Amino acid sequence: MTAARSAASRAADLRRALANQLAADHALTDSEWRKAVEAVPREAFLGDAVFLRRDGEEGTHWEPLRGTEESEEKWLELAHTNATWVTQVDGVDAADATEPLTGVPTSSLSLPTVVVQMLEVSGLADGESVLEIGTGTGYSAALMCQRLGSAAVTSIEVDPVVAERARRTLTDLGYEPTLAVGDGLRGYDRDDFEYDRLIATCAVRYVPASWMWQVRDGGTITTPLWGWMNGYALAHLTLADDGTASGRFSTVDVSFMPARAHVSPPLTYYVASSRRGDTRDSKVNPSLLGDWTGRFVAQLAAPSAQLLGGGDEVTLFDVGTGSRASTAPNPAGGWTVRQHGPLRLWDAVEEALLTWQEAGSPHQSGFGLTVTRDRQYVWLDTPEGPSWELPA
Repeated sequence: MTAARSAASRAADLRRALANQLAADHALTDSEWRKAVEAVPREAFLGDAVFLRRDGEEGTHWEPLRGTEESEEKWLELAHTNATWVTQVDGVDAADATEPLTGVPTSSLSLPTVVVQMLEVSGLADGESVLEIGTGTGYSAALMCQRLGSAAVTSIEVDPVVAERARRTLTDLGYEPTLAVGDGLRGYDRDDFEYDRLIATCAVRYVPASWMWQVRDGGTITTPLWGWMNGYALAHLTLADDGTASGRFSTVDVSFMPARAHVSPPLTYYVASSRRGDTRDSKVNPSLLGDWTGRFVAQLAAPSAQLLGGGDEVTLFDVGTGSRASTAPNPAGGWTVRQHGPLRLWDAVEEALLTWQEAGSPHQSGFGLTVTRDRQYVWLDTPEGPSWELPA
């Protein structure tokens, strides 16, 4: 066996092993998606380099690791590990980085578990068309092309460098989806064509109106919903013929990089401590904001607030108004909260958390989202239940 055939055979073995792992974890249940995972060479989307996260006393750094620094076998194994590999930090590609960087990841080869779960939750099936918001490396687009055929797949990416790299990789592998560079929050209008499914691989604070216009009645939108407290839920909405959309959040927990236009403003003038404001006892444990669903509920109640700290001592801060709420343990037991500014942030968060607890503290899948022409709101249990408006 030649070296080239040996490498190809090893890559095929690794794809099968990855599919087996995803199936064992109950992330991959559809036999057709399994065929796609076993057929698409994931290593092609890894590129020439990735960033490794390094946490130290001085904070988080992203260290570039190049394929030329590893053996071919090691690079293949890395590509097929069930892990997320960051390929860009603050707009700098790993291949172009000459030293470790600080900053925020802006593109990655996503966790295989999350990729296949998103595809399965979407309900995407043979014979349907799909619009993907966020091409990224192109891996999920390749999976969709493998199953549906390239003509059924449209994908848009905001970063032209990332988009071009994905285009080259997909073309080299023989996939020819419709690829576009632009703001995915505007969707991709193809004249009078309507998509059967829309899948977003970036997180949004609300559902853009353009997505609603570009998906057919009875079609679906699958997108991570995110907020400035870094709470996530996976929305799966079905469009009705009256121009509305509604659906429950999935039982699947996912997190994606936020759409760049939805990123929170920088905390340029945040002061770490302050004795301004009114103090009272808190009715809820601030550590609830460390819970996956608790944080999601809190940001529904205070969508313009950002979260700092953790445990008993958290701070909510609103850049636009300067409103702040800070909690601390009470020596006599329980917790206190100090608030100031025009927004009573903790009052709103506390009320929402109490409502959630009274309902039995359900997972996000106990909530749903409805989008109309006039409003977007998250509801608990049923559309007629307690609800919170999104910042749409």
